[in-house]
Amino acid sequence: MGAGRAGFAIREIPFAAMGGVYEEDDLEAIARAVRAAMGPAGSFFPLPEESQFESALARHEGARRAVGVNSCGTALDVCMMALEIGPGDEVITTPLTFVCTATCAVARGARVVFADIDPRTLCLDPSDLRRRISERTKAIIPVHFAGMAADCHALDTIARETGVAVIYDAAHAVCARYQGRPIGGRGRAACYSFQSNKNMTLLGEGGAVTSDDEDFAERVRQKKTFGYVYGPKIRVVTVGFNYRLTKVQCAVGLTQLEKIDRVVARRLEAFRQIHRELEDIEEILRPAGIEEGHGCHLYVIRLDTDKVGFDRAAFLEVLQGKYRVHCAHHYPAVWSWEAMSNLGYSEATADCPIAARACRQVISLPIFPHTTEEDCRYIAWAIKQSLIEARR
Repeated sequence: MGAGRAGFAIREIPFAAMGGVYEEDDLEAIARAVRAAMGPAGSFFPLPEESQFESALARHEGARRAVGVNSCGTALDVCMMALEIGPGDEVITTPLTFVCTATCAVARGARVVFADIDPRTLCLDPSDLRRRISERTKAIIPVHFAGMAADCHALDTIARETGVAVIYDAAHAVCARYQGRPIGGRGRAACYSFQSNKNMTLLGEGGAVTSDDEDFAERVRQKKTFGYVYGPKIRVVTVGFNYRLTKVQCAVGLTQLEKIDRVVARRLEAFRQIHRELEDIEEILRPAGIEEGHGCHLYVIRLDTDKVGFDRAAFLEVLQGKYRVHCAHHYPAVWSWEAMSNLGYSEATADCPIAARACRQVISLPIFPHTTEEDCRYIAWAIKQSLIEARR
C-alpha cells in the first residue's frame, strides 16, 4: 500500500441521495406542464409529452421503441407479464443486484435460478449461465451492474440458440455502451430506472422498457395502460394496470435527456480521478471497464478480504466513523433478503461463490457529478488511513 498524503483535515463526504443534476430548464418544463393544466379547460391528461419522451429515449438508447413506466421494478414486472411467466417457469438472474430483479419473477409464481458473475465485471457470467439453463427456463435477466455493460454478445447468442428471452436490467445503465453501441436494443428488452439516486431522474421515480421487438413493446405498453388498444374505439385486450408516468415527469424526462450525456461525462471525469488515486492501494480492487462505455452510475470498489485481516464492517467503521466518508452497499446478495430466504433461497442453494464473495466485499464510494479532485484525493487518503487503522 502506498504512503498516505499528509495534511488532510477530516471532513464530511456524504453519499448523496440525488444522483443526477437539476437545472433551470427542468424547472421551466415543470412550470409549462402545470400552466397548461390551469384554467377550466386544463388537464394533466392526455399526454403528448409521453410519446415525445419515449421517442427521444428510444433514439438515445439505440432502440426502436421505448415505453415509459413508473419505475424499473414495474418495467421488469410488465416484461414478465408480456412473456407470460408463471408457475413452473424458471428465470435466471444474478445474485448481485437489487432485490426486484428477482422478485419480478417470484411475483409471477416462477422460480428464480441464480447464476454466478464474472469476477472482473461483476456482471452475469455467460458460461456459468449456460449450465443453469433447463427446459423450464423462460427468461434470463442480466444486470448492467453499476453501469458496466454485461457481455451482450454472449448473452444474446445464448438467447438465439436456446429461444430463451433475455431481459436486461439496465437500471444503472442509461448512456452505457457495449462495443461502442447503446445497449437499449439488445435482447428482447432493456429495463431502465429514473429513481432519485440514478444519473437521470424523473422527479424521484420513473422507468422505461426499450426494445427492438415492436410486438413485444406493444404488449408491454398494453400491460402498463389497463390493457388498452387505442383507436376510434378504445379496446381492452389484456389484463393490465396503470403503470404510467405523469405528464410532468415526461416533460422533465425530455430536459433530463438533453443533459444526460453531459452529466455522465462529468461522472466519468470523477471516476477517472478516483481510479488514479486508488491505483497504488493493493488491498482495494477497483472497478473494471470505466473506459469501455461505462454508464458511470456507481463507483464500486471491493475490499480484498483475502489480503487484509479484517472484514468490510471493520473497515467501514473507520472510514465512515472517523474519516466521515459515507459509502453505500450495492448490494447484499439477493438470497439474503428476508422475503427470499423465507422462500428457501440461500447461499448454499444458489451455489454462486464468486457473487457471494463479491457481495461481502463491495463498497460504493460517494462519487457524483459534483465530486471534485480534492474530494477524490481526500477519499483515497481516508481509505489508506482506514486500512492501516483497521489492521491495528
